[in-house]
Amino acid sequence: QVQLVESGGGLVQAGGSLRLSCAASGRTFSRYAMGWFRQAPGKEREFVAAIGWSGGITYYGDSVKGRFTISRDNAKNTMYLQMNSLKPEDTAVYYCAADTKNWGGAYAPGYDYWGQGTQVTVSS
Repeated sequence: QVQLVESGGGLVQAGGSLRLSCAASGRTFSRYAMGWFRQAPGKEREFVAAIGWSGGITYYGDSVKGRFTISRDNAKNTMYLQMNSLKPEDTAVYYCAADTKNWGGAYAPGYDYWGQGTQVTVSS
């Protein structure tokens, strides 16, 4: 079992920055891949970024490349999403997820544990 808790969401103006955190507990954090997804009202869940167990491999959705950075601190059992140059279209609930079996990547069904989500709202 893995428990995931996101934090760091909030309201920010366009062009601003936020850093999301995902604290994990349960199974050994350094042994599984992690990812961030988001879902805006009336839209399907969208892949944001993923990171391998060691942090050496990262992968981003096209809409956030060059603006968002995913990272992890295995000593703190925490994953991060640094979001810069935020746009109103980044407004969504952001979820962290864990894939304890494979490299989850952009495939949401491959992730077996999910957090409860944190709201990010970007005003224009």
